Amino acid sequence: MTLNVRIDPATEGALATLTADGTTRSDAVRRAVVAAAAELDRRRLQAEAESLRDDPEDLAEVRRVQAEMESLRAW
Repeated sequence: MTLNVRIDPATEGALATLTADGTTRSDAVRRAVVAAAAELDRRRLQAEAESLRDDPEDLAEVRRVQAEMESLRAW
């Protein structure tokens, strides 16, 4: 698939940095898109994990199970 994009000066500078080592513009753009998608996935997963970590119902259940397990300790 072919994609044409108009880039602004900041993007042009970033692309120059990414291609300074001889990487083609196409490869640099492909890698940047994949990296951006991976970062977005990471941020979404982190937000979900934080939401679960801070869930009051889940925290209450954890405390309940911990208390139950404590009562079963041998010492």
